[in-house]
Parts: sequence; structure tokens; C-alpha cells
Amino acid sequence: MEESVIYFLENTLFISFLVGFIFLITALITLKFPPKKINYLYGYRTTASMKNQEVWDFAQRYSGIKMIQAGLFLMLISFVNVFLNFKDEFFTVAFGMVFIIAAVIYLFVSTEKAIRKNFPNH
Repeated sequence: MEESVIYFLENTLFISFLVGFIFLITALITLKFPPKKINYLYGYRTTASMKNQEVWDFAQRYSGIKMIQAGLFLMLISFVNVFLNFKDEFFTVAFGMVFIIAAVIYLFVSTEKAIRKNFPNH
């Protein structure tokens, strides 16, 4: 068991896996217990998503689904090092961070685009 954990930590982009797992858990919590009213504490909070309650409810569901996709992507991409076998620790961390940033950008851009598409007059 311990050997498996050590192999996993050494041969995966662990930070990407961890962030992907956090995205997945956060998305499941958000989808299971969405914020009922517009607030500044919990949920997908942007100017566009806080225009009115209808947009807010849509943004919470949509961003939750996109966060699941981003989380699964990050978890899968974390195993790329098993095949490419990066030896340089800095490169491994940088590679993982690039994908994390890309996942966050994907989440925001796709959700904002969906809000504009589905609520053009808001």
C-alpha cells in the first residue's frame, strides 16, 4: 500500500490531481446544496450571475457542471507524468499549474458565455 502511494506521489502531477479532486467535491456540494438566494459568500458570484434570481440559479447549475468537467480533466491530466516521466520538479509543477489555470479560465469563460447566450437581455 505504501509503495503505491509513493509511486502515485512521485509519478503524477499531484497538485493537479488534488485541485481536480477539490473542484469535484466543491461542484457536488454546490449542485446538491445550491445557494437559494443571491449572496456574496457562496456560489458562482460574478456581476453577470448576480443580475437577478433566474440568472443566479442558472449560473449555479451550469458552473457546477463545468466544475465537474474541469475537475475530472485535472484528475486525468495529472497522470500524464506516468507516460512522459518528467524528471525536473520545477517543470512538473509548472506543467500542473498551467492546466489548473486553464481549467479555471475554462470554467469562467464557458459559464459567462452561457449566461450571455441564455439571458441576452439581462
